[in-house]
Amino acid sequence: MPAERILVALSGGVDSSVAALLLKEQGHDLVGAYMKNWINEDEVIGHCPWQQDIADARAVSEQLGIEFRVVNLMAEYRERVVAYLLDGYARGLTPNPDIMCNREIKFGVFRAWAREHGFAGVATGHYARRLAQSDGTFALHEGADANKDQSYFLALLSQAQLADARFPVGHLAKPELRRLARAAGLPTADKKDSQGICFIGEVKMADFLRAYVPDAPGPIVRAHDGRELGQHRGLHFYTLGQRRGIGVPSNTDHEAYVVVGKRASDRALLVAFDHPDAPGLFQDAVRVHSLSWLGAPVEAPRALEGRVRYRDPRVALEFIPEGGGTALVRFHEPQRGLAAGQILALYDGDRLLGGGVYQ
Repeated sequence: MPAERILVALSGGVDSSVAALLLKEQGHDLVGAYMKNWINEDEVIGHCPWQQDIADARAVSEQLGIEFRVVNLMAEYRERVVAYLLDGYARGLTPNPDIMCNREIKFGVFRAWAREHGFAGVATGHYARRLAQSDGTFALHEGADANKDQSYFLALLSQAQLADARFPVGHLAKPELRRLARAAGLPTADKKDSQGICFIGEVKMADFLRAYVPDAPGPIVRAHDGRELGQHRGLHFYTLGQRRGIGVPSNTDHEAYVVVGKRASDRALLVAFDHPDAPGLFQDAVRVHSLSWLGAPVEAPRALEGRVRYRDPRVALEFIPEGGGTALVRFHEPQRGLAAGQILALYDGDRLLGGGVYQ
């Protein structure tokens, strides 16, 4: 591949550090950049180690001999990710800020900033593989390391965004990546992995919601007979399939309750014992909306695979388009806890085709 001018998103972690290392070894003209997001300077909900992350990203850049910048995206992050997150939870949904951050920030405003400053592409430390196609387009495949694959988080990207993306570590297994980092003496070689974007990794989501979404109490109701078991502080603290932290004790046979639904009319949290026949817990069909495709859209019924949430294996499904960016999805095997607002990633084998949002 000919040398390019590439903006590398350095998070201060080892994955993006090795991404920069590999691109440097390939002869590309690099600039390292740390994306400074809104939550980094908000101490209301706990500690976020952004200052150390910037120091680590700068140290990696200095060692590689590349320019380093801090790109302030706090206003855009508040508008495009945090507002989406808070609005979703306030409406009883379970949003996915990681996926939205990739679409709107890393490959959205950060990519636009890169293009405005003359860069040919944006590189990140995602474990995913971008492959050129014979027609000049690009396909996105799972990372070679099945335990680290992050293609799910890229499900809502467009072809234009993928064309400008670079994923230098997608072909590596994590142990090999660590080995390369140590061999190069990178200061992040043994740094612990982060847990996604800051306010999910360093701060519990419940603490974040408690600080920014007002309590809206309601009853905890047993789904099969309507019996009230207690009170909750707000539906936004719960998601379908949740077992822990519901606030009601198990029965004498040590059966655990699980969240099976939310009733908006009286803000009721619906629970049932965690059995395969619990009402609403398992679904063999679901509708998705806001479909997004990395390439040509699927416009006719087709057998595909889907990842119903990150870390889950791909499962067989029938995809039935219904127009207007919506589709009916029928699973070959019932799926547990599909929460409205979450993302279904759609695959053809290990190739990511796109994704949609559960209704």
